[in-house]
Order: sequence, then C-alpha cells, then structure tokens
Amino acid sequence: MPDAAAERREDLARIRGALELAADVIARFSPGTVAVREKDNGSPVTDADLAADEALRRALPAGDEGWLSEETPDDPARLARRRVWVVDPLDGTREFLAGLREWCVSIALVEDRVAVAGGIYAPALGELYLGAPGVGATLDGEPLAISRSETLAGTTALLGRWALSGRRSEAFAHAPFSVRPVGAAAYTLALVAAGRGDAHWSRGGKAEWDVAAGVALVTAAGGRVTTWDGATPSFNAWPPRIPGIVACAPALQEPLRAWLSRLR
Repeated sequence: MPDAAAERREDLARIRGALELAADVIARFSPGTVAVREKDNGSPVTDADLAADEALRRALPAGDEGWLSEETPDDPARLARRRVWVVDPLDGTREFLAGLREWCVSIALVEDRVAVAGGIYAPALGELYLGAPGVGATLDGEPLAISRSETLAGTTALLGRWALSGRRSEAFAHAPFSVRPVGAAAYTLALVAAGRGDAHWSRGGKAEWDVAAGVALVTAAGGRVTTWDGATPSFNAWPPRIPGIVACAPALQEPLRAWLSRLR
C-alpha cells in the first residue's frame, strides 16, 4: 500500500526543484532593464514572469495533471483533473520592478480541490518555504510552526500595502494588534506559516494562484485558513477565485473573526 506521507514528500521535492528552476530563470532579468507591459486589468507583466511561467509549465505537469497559472491562458480541461498545479511564477511583480525583495515564486499542488502541498521561494531574501498538511512545513529545511498567540493583544497582522493606504488605515487606529505592510500575497502567507506574523486577511476576492501555496503552508504549519465568510477554501474552480481569506493561529480564529466583523 502506498505511503501517503512518502508520496507527499515526493510532491514537495518536485515543488522545490521547480521553485529553484524558476528562480534561476528570473535571475537572468534585471528590474531596471526587463521588458514590461500592462495587462488588461492594469497590472504589470514582465518577460521574467513569462519566462518563468514557460519553464514551470514544462517542468511540472505530468501524466493527467492539470495546470493553472496567472500567466497562462486558462484551459477549462483542468476542471476535470484530479491533480492540478496552481502557480504564480512571479508574485509581486511591482515589488520586483521597484527593486524590493518581497517578491516570490509560488507553487501549489491541488488534489480533489484541496491545496495538499505548497512552496514559496523568495530568492532575493534567500527564503524557501515548503509544506504539506500531514507532513509539516519548513523554511530552508528547518521545521517551522504557526504563532502560539492565544489573544489578539500584542499580535501582528501582516497586510497588503493597499490595506494600509489612505483612509483604510483608520480602521486599525484602535486595534489590539499592530499591522505591518507586506508585498506579495503568497509571501505574506508564508510569513504567517513561519510565525513571523500572527494573521493575514483580505476581504476582497483573491486569485487561486495568489493563495493556494500559502494555504497549504499555513495549514501544514498548524494554522487555520478560511474564506472571508468562514468556509474552507476550495481550489480548481471556475472562475479561479477565492472569496476573501483569513489565515491565523487556531486560537486566534474566533477573536479575529469577531474583530473583523466590525469592519465596513
């Protein structure tokens, strides 16, 4: 009978190799000289994004596995696949172009709509996160675990910079926790998995490729992740979006959701 944990470790080994491959590809490009254009939604895409996407698409899917990536036209055939790779070849393109270090490569394996393994690599920071529920999570090969905080007092929420801009920041003026801005969504979830922040949330919908790997990591590290309305995230859907996300230590889930319910 196959060893489920051994099979998952094989999946993680594939993810690690693919993360390193993508980082090598991206290293050929310089933020100051890389060709960049604007997508229909106004977000930037560079030749580094596209080259990493092509390399990963060639390296990862095997057999009957499906593919979903931010930089590949979506193929509805993935919906009939049991195992699907969900990839953002360069999450944080704006950070990359600005010369900031908080960009990453994000790879998740989704099986029966569940994120069962994930890896996030921030090459500029030298941080490689891997994790699978039931196997555990690591940072550069060392075990990591979610925050042990049991109350919101004194904790730190990691939020996208947009959430702290303008009048949005007023919502946190009297919060029992501090807030810290982080760039790429995937990297933010990796930090929560590592206990380097206590919580992350986004009320707006998120693309699957932004959060699938992070969901696998946070869960593997002992944390809890739900959609904004409290449901379990489900992947390989159409359209490929998650209706908001809340990630934190298990003990923080109820007090955090109570506090978030006051937001308008």
